[in-house]
Amino acid sequence: MSRVEPALESTRDDREAVRAPLWARSAGLAAGVIVLATWMAYANSFWVPFLFDDQQTITFNDSIRHLWPLGPVLSPPAGGGTSGRPLANLTLAVNHAIGGDAVVGYHAFNLAVHVLAALTLFGIVRRTLLRPQCGDRFAGLALPLAGVSALLWALHPLQTEAVTYLSQRTESLMGLCYLQTLYGFIRASESATPHRWLGWSVVACLLGVLTKEVIVTAPLLVLLYDRTFVAGTLREAWRQRKGYYVALAGTWVLLAWLMRGLAARHVGYGLGVSPWACALTESWAVVHYLRLAIWPHPLLFDYGAGLLPASALTLGCMLAVAGLAGATLWACGRRPALGFGGAAMFLCLAPASSVIPVVMQPVAEHRVYLALAGVVVLVVVGMHAVLGRWTIAVAAFLAVVLGFLTVQRNAVYFSEATLWGDVVSQRPDNARAQNNLGSALVREGRVGEASEHFARLVQLKPADAEARYNLGNALLQLGRIGEAAEQCAVALRLKPDFVEAHCLMGSALAQSGRMDEAVRHFQAAVKLDPSSFGTHFDLGQAWFEMHRYPEAAEEFAAVVRLRPDFAEAHRRLANVLTQLKRGDEARAHLAEAQRLSAAVHPAATPGR
Repeated sequence: MSRVEPALESTRDDREAVRAPLWARSAGLAAGVIVLATWMAYANSFWVPFLFDDQQTITFNDSIRHLWPLGPVLSPPAGGGTSGRPLANLTLAVNHAIGGDAVVGYHAFNLAVHVLAALTLFGIVRRTLLRPQCGDRFAGLALPLAGVSALLWALHPLQTEAVTYLSQRTESLMGLCYLQTLYGFIRASESATPHRWLGWSVVACLLGVLTKEVIVTAPLLVLLYDRTFVAGTLREAWRQRKGYYVALAGTWVLLAWLMRGLAARHVGYGLGVSPWACALTESWAVVHYLRLAIWPHPLLFDYGAGLLPASALTLGCMLAVAGLAGATLWACGRRPALGFGGAAMFLCLAPASSVIPVVMQPVAEHRVYLALAGVVVLVVVGMHAVLGRWTIAVAAFLAVVLGFLTVQRNAVYFSEATLWGDVVSQRPDNARAQNNLGSALVREGRVGEASEHFARLVQLKPADAEARYNLGNALLQLGRIGEAAEQCAVALRLKPDFVEAHCLMGSALAQSGRMDEAVRHFQAAVKLDPSSFGTHFDLGQAWFEMHRYPEAAEEFAAVVRLRPDFAEAHRRLANVLTQLKRGDEARAHLAEAQRLSAAVHPAATPGR
């Protein structure tokens, strides 16, 4: 372990105090501005409901229902948003323990993580600008330049997906751990007793490993920072802090173990996507991310699952990315401080925006969360080179604009219908968006509008049984029974064991008076899924309407066994038992139905 420059910490504040105006001398004031401004920008996000993957990650995630024992909490279900990410799952469990399914607590935690990440970035940039390798160019303005860099990063609307969309807590929490890993090293390099800070850096990296896989590049970024701003060469950095880097690299062992289930999340090779096709799409994505960093409009929640074909556009983007990477390498050799900013962007993007296929979501704005820091700092430093002290005023104006845009962007998340409607308006050929918008509209009772989007979905994916079923379900609710039956028939040809399609076809046939055919479909559904109380209920109702009371009683009794708390099943069974002259049993089930209904809807207590 090397000794550090003891004078660096003591001279830092002196150098700032000499040149900085009074308003720019207080790190506490700058931090307060960052906290307040970020809260104001995200205050309207606290009531955004659970959206899209939030259902799987939070609503139906049984592993977060209890904090103890810790085993299930730290072993989230495979294929979900927290699969292989136990720390993220633990934070969700803490949220649930405190506030249940109330969204406010989840959003408050996400925002707190984002604010802490911004404050950490503020500390990193401030301490870096005052290092000897940056000369005296920033002395006196290091604090305000660092402050506006962190502020612009925190308020940028491109960050909303990682903050407002609750499932992407994995991205923002990992970003905080990543930044703390670097910050711990920087503090150690300035301290006469660096061991505690180096220890914290390793712990932060380990916490990042437990949160999301992108942390894999953190040890490399720290090593590059050491080479650029502290040791001077990679060899010297390794010689001075070999044990520290071995500890950082050791976190990769745990990460490799946690990544065993990546294929279940449709990530990695062997999933039918070639590295070349992935590289073309990701090259376009990197250029697109850079454009959004400078001009954040229009933002898009879901770019779809398709890869871009080889074309003049994608090949041009690949050449542009190669050129930027080459320029970064050149700068790392000739102008190391400048090169570090570019390298930081590439290292943060590389795990998810390179040749590694991410099949279901090859392009996603939340992946820019951490990489945006490098872009913002380079822009602020470039502005300072051109505008000098006017940089702070211009950056403050930009912060106001970005904060306003973030408030507007958060409004798009207010409901699933508004969110997916925004996606469809930009990408009408996005099949996933058409499906999700249609489903959201059905839940809002806007079935007519939903049917139009499901019809478009069928045009996009005519051989998809789910698409046919969704359209058939909407048509049946609209009373278009014949058309609904046609869609169900196609769905069953495509997927003969589709339980829900059998039930829907049975309902359509029953409504058209073809009860014998309806029963055959309900029976098929029960045979395919005998554990589903809904299929037994539908079959029981069909038997009842055909006055086949013994068969109806058998099916409703099966519903009661599967769902003893289902009041309507008890009520229907009571009706059937009455027809069968089994009065005592009928009265017992009717009493149970009334008891269950009263428990759900208790009578109002009169006031005294």
